[in-house]
Amino acid sequence: MIRDTLVFDIETVADAESARRLLGSPDLSDIQARDALAKYFLDKTDGKNDFPRQPFHQVVAISYVHLLHERDAHGSQWILKRIASGGVAESSEKELLEGFFHLIETRTPQLVSFNGRCFDMPVLKYRAMRHGLSCPRWFSAGDRWNNYESRYSSVYHLDLLEVLSDYGASARCSMDEVAAVFEIPGKLEVAGSDVRGLFESGDISAIRHYCEMDVCSTLLIFLRWQLFQGILNDVAYAQLLQSLRNYLDAEGEEKPHFMRFLEAWG
Repeated sequence: MIRDTLVFDIETVADAESARRLLGSPDLSDIQARDALAKYFLDKTDGKNDFPRQPFHQVVAISYVHLLHERDAHGSQWILKRIASGGVAESSEKELLEGFFHLIETRTPQLVSFNGRCFDMPVLKYRAMRHGLSCPRWFSAGDRWNNYESRYSSVYHLDLLEVLSDYGASARCSMDEVAAVFEIPGKLEVAGSDVRGLFESGDISAIRHYCEMDVCSTLLIFLRWQLFQGILNDVAYAQLLQSLRNYLDAEGEEKPHFMRFLEAWG
């Protein structure tokens, strides 16, 4: 049984350095390079999409909820351990990636994401290779059918977007859309489109806070999925919700964004 579950999310900006190399324009400023990269992908998709492909996303925040599986006389239970972001606001991308993959190497957690298989994990792997990092455990954990690379197994990586859409058989709803239906907070003051502006103004803390609120929303969707599957019963589900409320309230004085999430949750 895997003891650790990490509900995670990342925030990124376009990698200006890689954009300059791709476009052969070494004299562009970071802002100019990001604008030029957006135009490059807009041209490449015949005007449909200026969103950079996964290798060109520089990771600026990795946030997570850490759940721990414990066994006692009453059976198995989950304990909410921590909601946080990797490193500190001043951490480099390499340091953030080293921390994330160190958790894979040492704890081999189950990962839970929303669209993580399509976006977050490819970005993390590309960027780790960019910095020359290594994570053998990613490829050795599990077995042929259950491992970090298995699309249709949720033992090591559960992508909520995949399972909720029946792996693309039905519509792939955004997290905001699912959150609205489930009556849980979605995007609050910040959205993904604001991340670049915050990064360029040096407000990395605001990005980390936004990412932490996103993982709280992802956690609530994950718990609803676990309840629907019967992995959580009504009592265990209610206990975890209360644990989350208690955690956010206890940390809210030092982290006001937790209080804003709690208020939005109602």
